[in-house]
Amino acid sequence: MDAVRTVSGTAVPLDRSDVDTDQIIPSDWLKRVERTGFGVGLFSEWRDDREFVLNQPQYAGANILIGGPNFGTGSSREHAVWAIMDYGFQAVVSPRFGDIFRNNSTKNGLVPVQVSDAVGEALMRAVEADPTLEITIDVDRRTISAPAIGIEESFPLDDSTRERFLEGLDDIAITLRHVDDIATYEANRPTWSMSLKR
Repeated sequence: MDAVRTVSGTAVPLDRSDVDTDQIIPSDWLKRVERTGFGVGLFSEWRDDREFVLNQPQYAGANILIGGPNFGTGSSREHAVWAIMDYGFQAVVSPRFGDIFRNNSTKNGLVPVQVSDAVGEALMRAVEADPTLEITIDVDRRTISAPAIGIEESFPLDDSTRERFLEGLDDIAITLRHVDDIATYEANRPTWSMSLKR
């Protein structure tokens, strides 16, 4: 996982609430065994509509996704996070996230930025009005800002998750921080406990 200190750029306003993981990446795409290549399937059923926001040229290259309330509800598929990241998004902003989606995001390097309803609505309308609006998410300070429209708000991020982002730590990297302790334990483990594995 790459370290993430700040995410700055433009955004896509996905003005829909209760977007679940099946809408983010439909089940037809779950046959892949790699983590890559899912970006093509992101919101694929909605992208058949030419008017869908991801099909609008003014939002091309945006790296922040602004969603409505209850983003990422539904099943626990990690593929939803992979699809969002593979498409090019580095952060998702919403007034509320599905718990499992939020957890999957933090373990894969996608920053979930939970904002108040008022700020979520203000950002949505501002980006619709001006697709070039610059937004900055500061993971270190735990803030989201859009200076051109006078918005700056803190967002919740516990200390251990913040450290994950700042240091680029996935679960394996966190475990490997203790590799010496693990090796010492294994070297000194009683032989009788090894026979229980058989």
